[in-house]
Amino acid sequence: MTNSNMSVLMENRLPTRSSDPTMKPRDISAEDKVQELFQPDTLMPSQYFDRIRRRASADGERRLMVAILEDAVDVYRKQAGARDRKRRQLFEDAESWIESGDTSWIFSYENICDVLGIDAGYLRKGLRVWKQRTGGARGQVVSFPDLDPAALEREQHASGY
Repeated sequence: MTNSNMSVLMENRLPTRSSDPTMKPRDISAEDKVQELFQPDTLMPSQYFDRIRRRASADGERRLMVAILEDAVDVYRKQAGARDRKRRQLFEDAESWIESGDTSWIFSYENICDVLGIDAGYLRKGLRVWKQRTGGARGQVVSFPDLDPAALEREQHASGY
């Protein structure tokens, strides 16, 4: 501290008058208050490690929630057009979990989105739009009508190719 700062602190010192009955003998000066501000906090090792453990477990829980949500979205997108029973069941399970508004279970779609700071409705709507746009046609075999090579050639000539 500079001398001018020290003199300001000394001038603003709280009065201590031992003869005044309203003043307590342990009055604290402004200088003592300032010094208390810069004292390091005392933290026992057990308190420190408890906080670290809590933070690590919360990180693990969050990673688990991210993994659950990622898996559900991945299954939803990959199995949307599934035709076989097993893959169709996977899609229906993922879809029902995503569409559910249940918040009673800690790992429900709504709760996971809430913990992760994701707008559940927005993600749900995006998945619905994706499904509608693709028509659930992922993985389907599309058959083309058999064309006569001569008919194909006539069609190419007519279109200018």
